[in-house]
Amino acid sequence: MFQQIIDDHTRALEALNTIKPDITQVAEILTTAIGKGHKIVICGNGGSAADAHHFAGELVGRFLKERRPWPVMALGSNVVAATAMANDYAFKEAYSRELRGFGQPGDAFIGISTSGNSENIICAAKTAKQIGMKTIGLLGAGGGSICDQVDMAIVVLSNQTPRIQEMHILILHYWAAFIENTLVNAGH
Repeated sequence: MFQQIIDDHTRALEALNTIKPDITQVAEILTTAIGKGHKIVICGNGGSAADAHHFAGELVGRFLKERRPWPVMALGSNVVAATAMANDYAFKEAYSRELRGFGQPGDAFIGISTSGNSENIICAAKTAKQIGMKTIGLLGAGGGSICDQVDMAIVVLSNQTPRIQEMHILILHYWAAFIENTLVNAGH
C-alpha cells in the first residue's frame, strides 16, 4: 500500500511539469499584487482551509527569509464571524460576505478546492471578480465549475484528494518562495 501511495504521488508530481508555466504565471501575479501594496486573500474547506491558513502564515510571518510581513489573509480565520455568516445567510455565502468586507480592486484571490465544485469557493471567486481582484483557482480532479469563474486555474492532474492536497501544498510553498525571493531581492 505504501508503495502505491508513493507511485501515485510521483505521478501527480511529474504531471506538474505540464502546468509549470501557469504555476509560475500565478506566482508573478501574486508577487505583483503584494509589490504594489495590495493583498492576497485565500480560502478553502477542510484540509484546503488548513492549506490556506498555512500559506497566509508563511507570508505574514516568514517562509525562509527574515523580512517584513506581507498582507495575506485566510478567509474563515475568525470562527465567530464565519459561523455567524454561515448561520445567518448560507454556508455558500460565508466567504463571499467576508470578502466583500476585506477585498479591494488589485488584490489577488486564491480559492482552493480539490474537486473544483465547492459552492462557497465558487461564490467567493465570483465576488472577488466583481470587486476587481485577480482570481486564481488551485484545483484538482479536472478543475470543476470554478474554472469558469477564475482568471487562472491551476489544476492538479489527479483524482485522488490526498495526492491533490500534496501537490497543492508544494505549489503554495513554491509561490511563497517565489514571492519572498522576488520581493526581498527588490528591497520590499
